[in-house]
Amino acid sequence: MNKRILILCTGNSCRSQMAEGFIKSFDKNLEAFSAGTKPSSQVHPKAIQVMKEVGIDLSGNYPKHSDQFINESFDYVITVCDNAKETCPVFIGKVGKQLHIGFEDPADATGTEEEILAVFRKVRDEIKRDFFEFYTKEIK
Repeated sequence: MNKRILILCTGNSCRSQMAEGFIKSFDKNLEAFSAGTKPSSQVHPKAIQVMKEVGIDLSGNYPKHSDQFINESFDYVITVCDNAKETCPVFIGKVGKQLHIGFEDPADATGTEEEILAVFRKVRDEIKRDFFEFYTKEIK
C-alpha cells in the first residue's frame, strides 16, 4: 500500500505546497497532500515561480483547509511552520507518525524583488534537503 503523507502549515500557500511538490517528485507512489489551518486564497506566485525553476509545477495547486482531511488516515503528518513565529497546527485525524520539519515563512520576506526571491529559493532548497532526508530515512 502507498504511504500517505499530509503536510500542514497555516496558510498552505508556500512551504507546505513546496514540500508536497518535492515529496511527489521523489516517489510517484507516495500520496502527498498539503493543507493549512487558515488557508490563503492562492498558492503564492513566488512559490510557484521558484518551484518551476527546479522542474516542479505547482500552478494547478490551491490552498486547502486541514479540516477536509480530518476523516482520512495518514502514515505521516508533518508540520512545516516556524516554531519561533507561528503556532503549529495540530491534526486530530488518524495518524501513524507526527513529525515537525520547520522552515521560516518566505512570504514574510521583505526587500527588493531579487532579495525576496532569494529567500524563497533558500527555503525551497532547505525544504528539498530536509524532505529528501525524511524520505530516505523514513520511507525508502
